[in-house]
Amino acid sequence: MRTVTGLSVFVLMALFVTGPAMSQTAEAHQVHQALDAEQQIKTLNTFEVDALLRNDVDTLNRLWSNDFVVTNPFNKFIDKKQVMGMTASGNLAFSAYDRRLEYVRVHGDIAVVSGAETVAWAGKMLNAGTTSRLRFTAVWMKQDGRWQQIARHASVIAPQ
Repeated sequence: MRTVTGLSVFVLMALFVTGPAMSQTAEAHQVHQALDAEQQIKTLNTFEVDALLRNDVDTLNRLWSNDFVVTNPFNKFIDKKQVMGMTASGNLAFSAYDRRLEYVRVHGDIAVVSGAETVAWAGKMLNAGTTSRLRFTAVWMKQDGRWQQIARHASVIAPQ
């Protein structure tokens, strides 16, 4: 009986001592995963800007979820099919695109990104040849093991 009691006390002590360490390790792992996800989101934003500059609809198709929606700087709410069509036709084009991420937060399988952009419109757009400063917010979601953008809102910063 003493052996069982002694063994039980030893096991309980071991759990008491290692339990918090295991919890801290799990917490550190979650933080590490969030930082990895944050870096992935930052990289995907770079890919998106590059694809927009090159009118690369194949890359955009992979980056954007099939459910992707945008409230664009022209106050129109459009879906992925519409954005892809505008990009493919040259009705959405850029000759320069500078995106500065100011906020990236990962919450499990959702990431929120916001920042500022300076874009030079090109192609067949009515405002081709002009430059605009924008504020944007984008939402990314991990779907089928990869990050895809599901929503975006962009608005023009009024000149001061």
